[in-house]
Amino acid sequence: MSAFLFSQLGPGERLIGIAKLAAEGEAVDEGHNVEYITLENRSVLARCNSPRVPFTWTINPYRGCEFACKYCYARYTHEFMELRDDADFERKIYVKQHTGWLLRQELRKVRKGESIAIGTATDPYQPAERRFEMTRAILDEFARHQGLEIGLVTKSNLVLRDLEVLKRIAENNLLSIHITVTTTNADLARTLDPRAPRPDLRLLAIQKLTEAGIRTGVNVCPVLPGITDQPVELEKTIKAAAEAGAAYVHANPLFLKPGAEKVFMPFLEEKFPQLVPMYKKRYEGRAYLPEEYHKRVSALVKKYGEKYKLGLRNMVKARKPSVPQLAEEQLKMFGT
Repeated sequence: MSAFLFSQLGPGERLIGIAKLAAEGEAVDEGHNVEYITLENRSVLARCNSPRVPFTWTINPYRGCEFACKYCYARYTHEFMELRDDADFERKIYVKQHTGWLLRQELRKVRKGESIAIGTATDPYQPAERRFEMTRAILDEFARHQGLEIGLVTKSNLVLRDLEVLKRIAENNLLSIHITVTTTNADLARTLDPRAPRPDLRLLAIQKLTEAGIRTGVNVCPVLPGITDQPVELEKTIKAAAEAGAAYVHANPLFLKPGAEKVFMPFLEEKFPQLVPMYKKRYEGRAYLPEEYHKRVSALVKKYGEKYKLGLRNMVKARKPSVPQLAEEQLKMFGT
């Protein structure tokens, strides 16, 4: 275990570690130093009032995410901490303190029929979770309750660490796990999601969660024009999801808000220069692709989902907003 450095950063914040993590199944570049900063938050539950999203409450145990996905829509949330460097989102990770205790106090606000989503703007099982276990504290608290509707979104097979507590939660609550698999191509996944676990490890996690009786599905998100949107590639991913035992599949095209575009477009110029003109044309003056493109992707997902006997996602409940709508609401709510 690396030694910790302690120094006061300001009210409620403390630098508690600079470390390189190379956990099994995760690719962390040499020299990828990460600062972990405690955040003495006063609340863990954030309310979403919009009827367009399929949940009422959100929980994000961390701010920032080490997985460094090139398309991440949540990057600009670090501006709330007055951090402007694009790399800060993946190198300065804020660890929310007392999550389990706060959740215990706040669950009294949750009414019957209101659902809770974990990991809407940061991965709850990013490498920091191995050390700080903020997500585990949240799950331990949920295991003490019944009648809740809970969804959890992640790209990490670290979720298997908590298999037993997830089983206890599922016994008395409506629980769904949503694993993101953008592509089954390991090399491409490493390019797009540099520090996330490999696709095969995510698929294995789906299999083990399903075998344990936990409802688990796959988010094929985002679908990247010219990179992952070919029918043959979408079919491979959906087939792999079915073979892993996924209960459903969901896909939605890439959307580029300014914070994400600042990172994604230079990445595209470096790795896929031939696609730059097409992206500039399609996203000129807009963050979202035309409705026709969404319909084409949806039709393909439905076709292959039916072929491999997969359902379509309902994120905890049956309301089905578009991912752009969902993300827009989550970014508004992230200031907690």
